[in-house]
Amino acid sequence: MKKKCIIFFFTLFGIISLTQAQNTSATTAHDLAMSWLSGTLIDLTYAFDDSTVYWPTEEGFVLEKGSEGYTDKGYYYTANGFRAAEHGGTHLDAPIHFAEGRQAVDAIPLQNLIGSGVVVDVREKAAQNADYQVSVADLQQWEAEHGEIPDSTIVLLRTGYGQYWPDRLQYMGTDERGAEAVAKLHFPGLHPEAARWLIENRAVKAVGLDTPSIDYGQSTLFETHQTLFKENIPAFENVAHLDQLPAQGFIVVALPMKIRGGSGAPLRMIAIIPEE
Repeated sequence: MKKKCIIFFFTLFGIISLTQAQNTSATTAHDLAMSWLSGTLIDLTYAFDDSTVYWPTEEGFVLEKGSEGYTDKGYYYTANGFRAAEHGGTHLDAPIHFAEGRQAVDAIPLQNLIGSGVVVDVREKAAQNADYQVSVADLQQWEAEHGEIPDSTIVLLRTGYGQYWPDRLQYMGTDERGAEAVAKLHFPGLHPEAARWLIENRAVKAVGLDTPSIDYGQSTLFETHQTLFKENIPAFENVAHLDQLPAQGFIVVALPMKIRGGSGAPLRMIAIIPEE
């Protein structure tokens, strides 16, 4: 059942050949659709509101109330506006964010935002060190336990910091705002050498984690961003509910607001755990 689920899912997004999709009978397609829908859906996105965590230099999410109530014609109607920075809450960092000439949000291929996922769990180490950086050894240890990270995988890093959302002091290391607060940030990230190891040894689609940045809080050069983004590998930040995912055997769907030329965008991200 798991194999059928995964095949159908990628058929939907054109990742297998059109010929194969066209040769699938309506009955078979229906059966595969039902098997996919019977899987467990995990929401990996935090809701956007006035508590949403943004970088200290950003204003944050603002919902501007518009119309609300019954019209003079008797029907109920609500419509609001909002404003927000590209980078905050559960969001995507596009490669152009730290790599000139690389993909902006609207240019990232859909197939790079959808794929099988794995979770590398470093909670114990991160609990002992707020500035912990996921290492090559951590990735190799995961492989020793679960097998080699397959090509076209989305790698998610579970530091355990999701438990602190949206408490800015615990989640980011400071609840201060403004440029001076950036130097006071403390949270785990991915070490640049580990990012380079993934590029040189594994063909990953994207990397995500449950902290505000793919670089750890004390980074000043954002080398992990630079390393990944030069290779057009996007990052997902402030990913929610990684504690609900297994180490492997699930599908990630991470679809951002399609901002033309954007360096980042709010993300609606889910995981699908196929039925056994």
